[in-house]
Amino acid sequence: MIDRRTLALLVTLCLGQVLLISAQVQSQGGVPLLQVAAFDAFARVQRVTTAITDAVTGVWSGYFGLRGVARENAELRQQLLDMAVELQQQRAISSQVRSLEELLGLKAAVPVETVAARVIAGNITPGTLTVAIDRGTDDGLAPDMAVIGAEGVIGRVINPVASHAATVQLLVDANAAAAIVFERSQTGAIAVGGQSDGTLRAEFVPVLADIEPGELVTTSGQDRVFPPGFPVGTVESISGAGTPNRTIRIRPAADFSHLDVVLVVLTPPPPLPAATEAR
Repeated sequence: MIDRRTLALLVTLCLGQVLLISAQVQSQGGVPLLQVAAFDAFARVQRVTTAITDAVTGVWSGYFGLRGVARENAELRQQLLDMAVELQQQRAISSQVRSLEELLGLKAAVPVETVAARVIAGNITPGTLTVAIDRGTDDGLAPDMAVIGAEGVIGRVINPVASHAATVQLLVDANAAAAIVFERSQTGAIAVGGQSDGTLRAEFVPVLADIEPGELVTTSGQDRVFPPGFPVGTVESISGAGTPNRTIRIRPAADFSHLDVVLVVLTPPPPLPAATEAR
C-alpha cells in the first residue's frame, strides 16, 4: 500500500511534468501556453482592479464635482442676495429723493415759512396716533404748528417738544381735528379722526349743504392752525343723506402708513376777514 509521502511525491512529479510540458508547448502565436495562462489570469485580476478603481475614482470625482457645484450655487445665491439688497437700497434712496423733490416743490409753492423734518419714530401707545420728527425748539417749532406732506395735511405739533425733536399728532388720531371746506359747495365743517377704517368724519355740516362723493376737501384756516387751501382728502361716502344724521366720510389725502419727510409750518395762518369769522 502506497503511503502518503509516496503519493505526495508522485503528484508533485506529475504537476512538474505538466508544467514543464506546458512551458515547452507554444500557442499559435509562438508564446508558451503557461505564459498565456498566467497573463490571462493577471489580465482578469487587472480588469477587476481597474473597474473597482474607476468606480471609486468616478464616485470621488463626482463628490468633489458636486461640492464644486454646491459651492458655485452658494456663491451665486450670495451674489443674488447682495444684488437684491443693493436694489432695495437704491429704491429707498430713490424714494427719499423723490419725497424730497416733492416737498421742495411744495415748499416753493407754500406762501408761509416752513422747515423740513424727517420722521424718526412712531408711537406704540394703543389709540394714540403720533410720530416723532427730528426738529424741535432750536428750529423754531412750538405746539399747534401745522405739519403737511407732499399729498396733503399730516397733523400738528403737540407737546412734548424738545430741542431737536417734536411730537406730531396725526390727523387720523381720535383727538385730532381740522377746520375744512368742501371745494365744490364751499361748505365749511370740521374733520375729526378716530375712525377704525382710517377715514375722517365731517361734523357740523349744514343739513341742506349739497355734498357729493369724490368732492375735494381742503383746509379752511378757521382753526388758526392749518393754512387755508391745503388738501385734506376727498369725500368717500355719504350715508343718511337728507337727514340730520347724515354721515360724511373723508378719505385722507396723505398716506399715514408711510411717512418719511414732512414740512412744519412755522408761521400761523393770517386772521380771517370779519365776515368769514361771522359766517
